[in-house]
Amino acid sequence: MKIIGIVGAGKANKELLKSAEEAGRLLAQQGVIIVTGGLGGVMEAACRGAYMNGGITVGILPTDRKEDANPYVKIPIPTGMGEMRNSLIVRASDVLIAIGGGYGTLSEIALALKTGKKVVGLKTWDIPGIINAHSVEEAVSIATSLIRGK
Repeated sequence: MKIIGIVGAGKANKELLKSAEEAGRLLAQQGVIIVTGGLGGVMEAACRGAYMNGGITVGILPTDRKEDANPYVKIPIPTGMGEMRNSLIVRASDVLIAIGGGYGTLSEIALALKTGKKVVGLKTWDIPGIINAHSVEEAVSIATSLIRGK
């Protein structure tokens, strides 16, 4: 079972939303489970792309209500932990793809790098340790190659 976390802003521009949806689609077509924070923006777009292509989507929610998940989350996990749930997203993922994002995304990137998880970045924070991709296809290709053999 391969699991890739897709992290990014809860509110994002059309370009980032399109990229997230495409990443979800490509991952679902390869049988990869995606984990997100389960809410809107990049999280919803990635889930939509995967869901519409038969993928499994997991949303690790900051709230304690399953109903708060976006409509494309197949498996909602309410935590009631607020932003502390970011650590659960990281721990549940084999690799992360960061698409855009603000400070919440930065915290997920930092937690991933601190725990030895690889992070592929697409138009996100420019910090050491992130493997930068120049397209959605490249980000997905890098991420899936990192989890081969796991």
